[in-house]
Amino acid sequence: MRISYSALDTYQSCPLKYKFQEIDRIKVPKSKEAVFGSTIHSTMKFIHAPGILSPTLDQAMEHFANSWNPAVFDSEDEERAAFTQGIKMIQEYYQKNNPANFNVVDLETRFQIEIGKDEDKHIVSGIIDRIDKTEDGYEIIDYKTTKKMPSQEKVDNDLQLSVYLNAFLSRYPKEAENLDKIKVSLYYLKHGVKLSSTRTLDHLGQSKQLFLDTIKIIESGKFEPVVSPLCAWCGYQNRCPMWRHKFKELRKVDTEEVEKAIGEYIELKSAMSITKGRLAKLQDDIVQYMEQEGVDRVFGSQGIIAQSLRKTYKYDEKKLREILEPLDKWEAVLKVDGIALRNILGALPLQARKEAEKAKIIDKEIKSLIVKKK
Repeated sequence: MRISYSALDTYQSCPLKYKFQEIDRIKVPKSKEAVFGSTIHSTMKFIHAPGILSPTLDQAMEHFANSWNPAVFDSEDEERAAFTQGIKMIQEYYQKNNPANFNVVDLETRFQIEIGKDEDKHIVSGIIDRIDKTEDGYEIIDYKTTKKMPSQEKVDNDLQLSVYLNAFLSRYPKEAENLDKIKVSLYYLKHGVKLSSTRTLDHLGQSKQLFLDTIKIIESGKFEPVVSPLCAWCGYQNRCPMWRHKFKELRKVDTEEVEKAIGEYIELKSAMSITKGRLAKLQDDIVQYMEQEGVDRVFGSQGIIAQSLRKTYKYDEKKLREILEPLDKWEAVLKVDGIALRNILGALPLQARKEAEKAKIIDKEIKSLIVKKK
């Protein structure tokens, strides 16, 4: 498999978005935030491009203005505010940095590195914004235009920086002997703050293993949607079962009756004198509609109804016995799935616990509806 850090990050945020983006290759327009970030990154590349003289502040702002695309913004006020913010970021960068003082080795370096062994080999690809030669080593820098800055602890464990350092070492393998002299940094341009860290060989090995573990999950074909604040910026809402019902023009059938059912369901659910029989009938109608339309959430004028699936598990007794008998634990289990079993599993060695988890099988699946009133 070929995968990038951004694709892995997408999968961790929402597996279904990963499928739409990386497997189905469904194109959606870039968000205004993405366009803004691309314009800033282009300007930073211009600022540090090799030359006899580094660009002046005025030249950098002119490059930014010439690259600007006002069409992606919803209003003139929004576009003006974003443009002003971009100019301020460039001005502040020049106040704190003199481009002529940096020994830039490379800009927007494309890389491909192999991870895994034998038949389990995969390729990780990406682009490093900037690599500098410092007095005693190197610095790898990635620009960020996000509003929120992370803690130093998060930077110390940032997966993206570990991937970039692995890519750097594949290009300069001898530098692995001087890891403590290679800085990895995130430059938050909206704040004018650079957060830096270093890595150990253990960190780098863990980052590769995380990619391999995630690739295995991706290859299993599990692409469930995840509802989060990031949905507000997702271009796949009209395809997602958690949002598709909101887009009326895509509905397959006349929805007047089911919309009445949605409204009545929400009212009955919140009433103290709820009629259980009627509620069950409405739930059946709405669940049936959800299955027909292939959605997991429906939108009515009074709120949203989401479908949840609760799974209960039991253990394959034969497999579990094969795991516990060699450890002399089987006789202590009085009842599979009982309290004794839970206590014993919690005290098993890590590998044995993993094997026991594999012995779990789905016992029941129960669908229910969750109401969110407007």
